[in-house]
Amino acid sequence: MAVTSTEWGLRMHAVEPEIEIKFRSDMDVELVKSAASDVDVLWAARVSTKGESSLAEVEADPERSKGLINFLMRDRHGTPFEHSSMTFYVSAPIFVFREFMRHRTFSYNEESGRYRQLVPVFYVPGPDRKLVQEGRPGKYVYTSGTPEQHKLVTEVTQESYRQAYHAYLEMLEAGVAREVARTVLPVGLYSSMYATCNARALMNFLSLRVKREDSAFPSFPQREIEMVAEQMEELWAGLMPLTHAAFEANGRVCP
Repeated sequence: MAVTSTEWGLRMHAVEPEIEIKFRSDMDVELVKSAASDVDVLWAARVSTKGESSLAEVEADPERSKGLINFLMRDRHGTPFEHSSMTFYVSAPIFVFREFMRHRTFSYNEESGRYRQLVPVFYVPGPDRKLVQEGRPGKYVYTSGTPEQHKLVTEVTQESYRQAYHAYLEMLEAGVAREVARTVLPVGLYSSMYATCNARALMNFLSLRVKREDSAFPSFPQREIEMVAEQMEELWAGLMPLTHAAFEANGRVCP
């Protein structure tokens, strides 16, 4: 039998009214652990000419060899950039992770809605998020939108989230399994994951997920995943400054 809007409103009021639903417009990225430096590129590259003596490069000053790093980047000798590892903790909406996981050179572990009750934190675009798409595919641009459009997006998304989360709680209260109850939750729900990659995989990700006018190949990422990528790039640049500089100097092309 169909449920009227009045009955639905009463249900929502009756289920866990004290639960605080939170709304965010930012992304969290933390570097959990790393084994990544410019020296890793040097010893990996020089084994081709020095054999076992390339291990001496572990103690080398990478500044003396930044020309080699630039050469490897410029001529796209990519494998020496794979001998590093970085693990990031990322908190972002589920729709960001669905784009992220197209990058199959990363290793992922994400929190599971089968094994824990999901926390009611949802993404709402901030006031600086451009809302309106203009033009045809391949030629479109995004514009800010009107104050009325921003108000509409904020109010509609927040109300949708509230209804979805209360429906989720209603099913949990009735004894429905978490893996079934979660089906009503939207992709604007925040999730968390660990993502591990090497420098070459990260450069591939950044070349596609950060829009830069100086890129050799233009990219047009969705803003929300770009917000994650920008933070990852800043953390990586601190670990491997010469490799990052070479990446920038050579058009941000993954070697």
